[in-house]
Amino acid sequence: MSEPIRPIQFYYRGEIHQAQGLPNTRTVLQHLREDLHCTGTKEGCAEGDCGACTVVVGELLGDKLELKTVNSCIQFLPTLDGRALFTVEDLKQADGCLHPVQQAMVECHGSQCGFCTPGFVMSLWGLYLKHDKDGIEPTKREIDDTLSGNLCRCTGYRPIIDAARRMGQLPAVEFDRQQVAEALRGIQREEPLAVTHNGQTFHAPRTLAQLAQLRSSLPKARILAGSTDVGLWVTKHMRDLGDIIYIGQVEELRRMEEKDGFLEIGAGISLEQAYGELNKHYPKELSELWQRFASMPVRNAGTLGGNVANGSPIGDSMPWLIVLGAQIVLHGVDGQRVMPLEEFYIAYQKSALQPNEVVQAVRVPLPRADVQFRVYKLSKRFDQDISAVCAAFAFTLDGGKVKEARMCYGGMAATPKRASQAEAILNGKDWSEEQVRAAMAAMAQDYAPLSDMRATSAYRLRTAQNLLYRYWLETRADAPLAADAVRAFAVVAA
Repeated sequence: MSEPIRPIQFYYRGEIHQAQGLPNTRTVLQHLREDLHCTGTKEGCAEGDCGACTVVVGELLGDKLELKTVNSCIQFLPTLDGRALFTVEDLKQADGCLHPVQQAMVECHGSQCGFCTPGFVMSLWGLYLKHDKDGIEPTKREIDDTLSGNLCRCTGYRPIIDAARRMGQLPAVEFDRQQVAEALRGIQREEPLAVTHNGQTFHAPRTLAQLAQLRSSLPKARILAGSTDVGLWVTKHMRDLGDIIYIGQVEELRRMEEKDGFLEIGAGISLEQAYGELNKHYPKELSELWQRFASMPVRNAGTLGGNVANGSPIGDSMPWLIVLGAQIVLHGVDGQRVMPLEEFYIAYQKSALQPNEVVQAVRVPLPRADVQFRVYKLSKRFDQDISAVCAAFAFTLDGGKVKEARMCYGGMAATPKRASQAEAILNGKDWSEEQVRAAMAAMAQDYAPLSDMRATSAYRLRTAQNLLYRYWLETRADAPLAADAVRAFAVVAA
């Protein structure tokens, strides 16, 4: 076993912590509990669902310290290099008193059996840090979003929500961001990280050129972004990942910019950042999907580029990206190539990505006045649930006629797939109920969905058809108020 030139370094409990000689897929949670014997952070599901393992990770973005909650059970230890880690133990005050977040949980009786409490406390601390300077009480949506990734088996959510409101009313405790930022500046690495254990290396390149070269020389290496999917391959499937190339330190992949009618989102941009920016352009269309897409810790860690590269048939991003005409930017040592996202998916878990390429960015078209865009998610739960059906529509309408129909569904086929038969019936025709019902019938030729634990084949097809009808109710020329449209849709769907 060869040792790294410089060990993994991160800020922890007020000082720089070093880690070396550990497997590259050792999780942050395992390191906390088994190596450091810091057991306040709990393991519940080991797949990023329950939130018992929630911690806060800090990193420098320019001169600014960014703090975000993540699930430590699926984050690999080397990803902490150059960053800061905070656990529930960090909330203890110098005089031994509880932090306002903890005190609020006590006063509002927010802890029952107590197992999930450290995770809730860390999620609430993340929210507390957003408002510790302005003193503004968090909104209901902020609280709901913050707690979306934390499960309580004792059904104690009401007092925890009360604690979220109460914590800002208690005497404030200031967090010294400057101290943490200064410590992180001292351990920033200019050279790429390469940590080898048992013949397998964890690479963390710093530039796009370094990433491309690594990908070319290690075409079988596993690309790692947010670890929200790959992490489960280790904790649940017990898979050996081999060499890993981590893109989280590549500066060029962490940029967003508007150009040529697109919002270009680098492959290293988190889902939360990406959806936050996209929501500014599509507030009515993407606000609910943003809120319902996984949980806050998952959105903080996962990336839009990773979500798109994964290409899951039940992924919520791909249907709406495809109907808008999004493009995917691929990069390798031979240069860059751009293709429509819908051409990227070839078959189940098979894409057009070449062995020497990586996803560099996703280009999302900016809004156009003549395009009516909607996206709908159907799942058993509102929060943190995988879709049974995800439907997206982007029709170009002109004078009561359909100039171009674009509709795509997730959960209906082996890949995110457009309804080409239904589109053909609508293109060039009146945007009328008669044509819509004909297109609904044609969808049986477009899809033969499977049955699983989330929905039956018949349910998927029926709801996919009904979502097209709902879209028509909301966008027809004489559309009633949104509430009336939803009521009418409910009658059709029943």
